[in-house]
Amino acid sequence: MSTDHAADTADESTPEATLDGDYDPSEVEPRWQDYWVETDTYAYEESDIPDADTQFSIDTPPPTVSGDLHMGHLYQFTLQDFVARYHRMAKDTTYFPFGYDDNGIASERLTERELGIRHQDYERREFQEKCREVCADYEAAFTENVQSLAISVDWDNTYKTIEPRVQRLSQLSFLDLYEQGREYRQRAPTIWCPDCETAISQVEQEDKDKATTFNDIAFPLIEDGNGAADDGETLTISTTRPELLPACVSIFVHPDDDANQHLVGGTAEVPLFGQEVPIIEDDRVDLETGSGVVMCCTFGDQTDIEWYQAHDLPLRIAIDESGTMTDRAGEYEGLSTEDAREAIIEDLDSEGHLLESRDHQHTVQVHERCEHEVEYLVTEQWYVEMLDRTDEYLEAGREMEWYPEKMFSRYKHWIEGLEWDWCISRQRDSGIPIPVWYCDDCGEAIFADRGDLPVDPLSDDPPVESCPACGGESVTPEEDVFDTWATSSLTPLINSGWDWNEDADESAETADSVDAESGKFTFDNPELYPMNLRPQGHDIISFWLFHTIVKCYEHTGEVPFESVMVNGMVLDENREAMSKSKGNVVTPAEVLAEFPVDAARYWAAGTSIGDDFPFKENDLEAGERLLQKLWNASKLVDQLAPETDPAEPDDLAAIDRWLLASLDDTVESITEKLASYEFSKARDELRTFFWSTFCDDYLEIAKQREDDSAAYALSVAHRTFLKLFAPFLPHVTEEIWQARYADSATTGSIHTTDWPEPRGYEADIAAGEQAMAVIGALRRYKTEQGLALNADLDRVEVFADVDGFADAISGAMHVGELVVSDDAPEIGTEIADIDLDYSIIGPKYGDQVGDIEAAIGQGDYEIDGDQLHAGDITLEDEAFEVREEHTYAGEGELIETEGDLAVVVQN
Repeated sequence: MSTDHAADTADESTPEATLDGDYDPSEVEPRWQDYWVETDTYAYEESDIPDADTQFSIDTPPPTVSGDLHMGHLYQFTLQDFVARYHRMAKDTTYFPFGYDDNGIASERLTERELGIRHQDYERREFQEKCREVCADYEAAFTENVQSLAISVDWDNTYKTIEPRVQRLSQLSFLDLYEQGREYRQRAPTIWCPDCETAISQVEQEDKDKATTFNDIAFPLIEDGNGAADDGETLTISTTRPELLPACVSIFVHPDDDANQHLVGGTAEVPLFGQEVPIIEDDRVDLETGSGVVMCCTFGDQTDIEWYQAHDLPLRIAIDESGTMTDRAGEYEGLSTEDAREAIIEDLDSEGHLLESRDHQHTVQVHERCEHEVEYLVTEQWYVEMLDRTDEYLEAGREMEWYPEKMFSRYKHWIEGLEWDWCISRQRDSGIPIPVWYCDDCGEAIFADRGDLPVDPLSDDPPVESCPACGGESVTPEEDVFDTWATSSLTPLINSGWDWNEDADESAETADSVDAESGKFTFDNPELYPMNLRPQGHDIISFWLFHTIVKCYEHTGEVPFESVMVNGMVLDENREAMSKSKGNVVTPAEVLAEFPVDAARYWAAGTSIGDDFPFKENDLEAGERLLQKLWNASKLVDQLAPETDPAEPDDLAAIDRWLLASLDDTVESITEKLASYEFSKARDELRTFFWSTFCDDYLEIAKQREDDSAAYALSVAHRTFLKLFAPFLPHVTEEIWQARYADSATTGSIHTTDWPEPRGYEADIAAGEQAMAVIGALRRYKTEQGLALNADLDRVEVFADVDGFADAISGAMHVGELVVSDDAPEIGTEIADIDLDYSIIGPKYGDQVGDIEAAIGQGDYEIDGDQLHAGDITLEDEAFEVREEHTYAGEGELIETEGDLAVVVQN
């Protein structure tokens, strides 16, 4: 009798299922989706946890809700669901939450677009409320879409990154990091998006190829390192950004540049704008680009910032926060950078300073949200200090298991390439406010009390009546909000209920505390932290994964999860990224209008995790065929073995024992693969064993038997197959399970039953496989001869080790006399044909090709090693292929030869 652990979860509301008729996914799938949600089939209950070792927690990525589901969502959600469904059936109390990342630029722009408004026209709390209303509608639709994919989320454990509880934790994180000395506020060069008008972090940049012009500009030389320059002497600087000329503060030459070394120590005049700038040497100059003499502007790129800091250069700001030229640009003030660039190039040309302007393709940094080219401006921002602990963050990454292992290198390369601390402040309205006020008299930062969180300094009063530093009573609230990733990086802490322990003594160590040194923090669900798995795409390793490790490591001293499963991206059929501009986007709605959800899930299991893969319909079609195969096979099993939970007979037939032993091996293998996130290998192995071994071979045998041994094997194998397929194909397996097993002791959803375990059957697996091959060969023989499958065969001789399975072969294929021989049959080989490669011999031999063909046709040829001698012509092995066939000199007809197996029919 089954020991399925959720047998008591069925209730009277369970939909009626039947194996009658054809399988109709359009009717079945939505019915079970509604049932699973309505009955909380996948609910996580802490009280269900008998001990800490039977819990499995998944730190699911909260999507940004700014549009419809795309194929990437379908793919990554389905991979996560494979994990959740497997672990839930493997007796783990599985925590599988869902979140929405609904604060930040994406939700702000969505709200402005939907309502036709501008965020600047509203008080922040009022605008944020509008954002929540708009996002709520999108999230409701998004939730329905996710549920339609049969994602087994516990919908009672959902969160939004803008909800008050999460706002509180985000602000609490900020206060804790500041107290630890891991945060600072500084006026410094900042990566800035002029389109979004906000600071961004290094991780929010991406490369974009851009067509522009490379301009050689003559700078009047005032003096070189030896003294005054000759009248009219110039130096040449090549730049793609002449609009930065008003911000030029120096010129640099490489120390190894002998041709220009005489310039070092001199000065030059910036054309059109007139400022005199020094010429300095520095080994960061790129000798391979342009003239090798480079201007430094405040700021054009990261190197400009390094020079500014290293050489204590003056600050000249020519571009403001909106990407508009400032008064430093003189007559170009008020122009956009693009318009200023064109105007300055034109004036340089008319004034004789432009030596050459040529087309140029280069890579620029853009904001990943809007793809607008970034600028580097001096602004005051909040930062999380990271550069001093990159070695620790790298070691934290090594503590986790990576699936696939190669993805660790991306994490490692990102850390090794870090150049900035993490800028966490943003100049937006849709976001979590930074809980700080500043004294107007002395500038002292006044932080919110933990008990008051969440707060909005624009609307709420500070926690003190006067400045604790100087006694001043006038304060200015912080207007900035947190970077979205500053909050979404807390998802393991959000899900596990991390919070300030107001009742704990400063030095106490509480049982639930992770911060054992101070006992200041507790978890509502301590069993969830660290979480077992972080699933995510490889495109946000530097975004979400890295920042989560930073935040959680700083707060708890631990890595936030044990393992990370990294998926690739879905490409179009030509392996190009899907994009609206290319017109190659395939949406889940389009796919699911044509194919069942289970077929789409079958497709999602079709590639190794971590690899990008093209979307092709052939896997969907294969998945649809598998659903029908599983349905039809189940109907046949129901007919052949109507008793759903029969007792094992005392005398189990050899072929039945072999099937169950082979199934044991398959269960063990599939379990190992799912535990290691090898979904593609698990899917393919399971499908092959079910389709080929069980359906094509074993069921054909079982159809001709009416005995308790076959009925038992059929029932056990069928039940096991349903469970093994359940994570991949949840709808069809649920329908079949309910139709066949609902009245037995195993009522309830198949998805809360126990994962199958090997039953310990032993058999000669190799001999059984040979017997199955013999049966397959005889079945093909009968079909080719136009014989019925139950037609009698007088005598069959088998040259193979089928020890113990002779009766199974004879019974299944109606063989009068079956002879098993250990001797090798009298099998020879002869040349059946010689295939010529005409692409090789045609150009080389021309009119002689006919002579070659004639010689082969008449047998006037000889094979000598890798050469074919046909008449007077010799061909090398790449120009021909010899096809051989077996010959049999004994009595009867040879119908099969493969490896050590041979089958002869005498009829």
